[in-house]
Amino acid sequence: MALKVNDKYLKGFVGADELKGMEPLVKAAHETLTSKSGLGNDFLGWVTLPTDYDKDEFARIKAAAEKIKKDSEVLLVIGIGGSYLGARAAIEAIKGSLYNNVKKDTPDIYFIGNSISPTYLNQVVSLVEGKDFSVNIISKSGTTTEPALAFRVFRDMLEEKYGAEGAKSRIYATTDKARGTLKELSDEKGYETFVIPDDVGGRFSVLTAVGLLPIACAGCDIDALMNGAKAAQDELVSPEIDKNDCYKYAALRNILNRKGRSAEMLVAYEPSFAMMNEWFKQLFGESEGKDGKGLYPTSAVFSTDLHSLGQFIQDGTKMLFETVVHFGKAQQDFFLKDDPTNGDGLNFLSNQNMSVVNDKAYQGTVIAHTEGGVPNIVLEVPELNEYELGYMIYFFEKACAISGYLLGVNPFNQPGVESYKKNMFALLGKPGYEDAKAALEAKLS
Repeated sequence: MALKVNDKYLKGFVGADELKGMEPLVKAAHETLTSKSGLGNDFLGWVTLPTDYDKDEFARIKAAAEKIKKDSEVLLVIGIGGSYLGARAAIEAIKGSLYNNVKKDTPDIYFIGNSISPTYLNQVVSLVEGKDFSVNIISKSGTTTEPALAFRVFRDMLEEKYGAEGAKSRIYATTDKARGTLKELSDEKGYETFVIPDDVGGRFSVLTAVGLLPIACAGCDIDALMNGAKAAQDELVSPEIDKNDCYKYAALRNILNRKGRSAEMLVAYEPSFAMMNEWFKQLFGESEGKDGKGLYPTSAVFSTDLHSLGQFIQDGTKMLFETVVHFGKAQQDFFLKDDPTNGDGLNFLSNQNMSVVNDKAYQGTVIAHTEGGVPNIVLEVPELNEYELGYMIYFFEKACAISGYLLGVNPFNQPGVESYKKNMFALLGKPGYEDAKAALEAKLS
């Protein structure tokens, strides 16, 4: 079993002829992707990654994870954007959003270097004081401001605590294969290194060492994760919409966008999926949001957010559609016992599993929202485990690539991300940005 698209809740929103009309465009996008003839074709390594990954490095990742699990109470993962989102999303999806708080035989994992908040940095510093810890620094260049600052702080802490020799065995660098500041420092200091492939962009990198080392350290089965991704790679190959649910999803969201739906809300009924929502938002937002085009990716966790966003979704501006990730089986269940007094009036829920109640909330919501004028695409997933998650990751990555080509954009670059960096560097007085500083300060005055 694997992820399937359920389009029954699109009746009245998308017609059969509309989907049929997308077939030539989808086939053209498929040809562009498979022939590597489109924009961004230098960054298609993720397409065959579940089959072509470096097996020797994969073994080293598992060995490093075992060492970290034995000698560290805490692992700090330092990175920003795609260098941390995928790993955190996978860990929380499989192990739960309370991973760091539950009893386990694996280290606590904290993610740092994804902001410039001094408050958050100080809090993480306090968390590792007095504990054995290791660091996984993830950066292609080693000079990206947010992770570079965090790495400087925690490298100094490691060297002060363990000495230079002891620190080097606790620092793992995931970086460029041959060049860059971090690679040079790693070679000089003797850190163990793992490779960010040249042909895999950050937001597509979760199934490389970027994501796999932290995920393995959390005790997740990365063999199953890769096997699920390989199943998706093998199965999602037909250019025919009716034979490829990945392409069907890409076509449906494109149709809804063309009909005036400007935002896609990814919805799940599990709090542990919240960071997968964040990963999804970067994947699609950074891939599609350019040239004045693209769906705005947003997200919610139900039923929680039904008590804050539900009113807008039901009765507000009809600007969005929902993509609901529905799991057929709960990771854990809870049996609801009967209360003889029925003081809270909830005995109508008694003598059944809580997963049934959660599923009825899903059913009631999808009916209410579609009847309220909000299209719903439902992605049916058998259960949330490593295999199914690997399949889902590949499904979304390929759907994103096809969607980008349907839009006529380059799905693999992110030129807009550099604008804020240039302004920040100029305002901070970084050498080479002097001419821009005065003009920016004048705009701020």
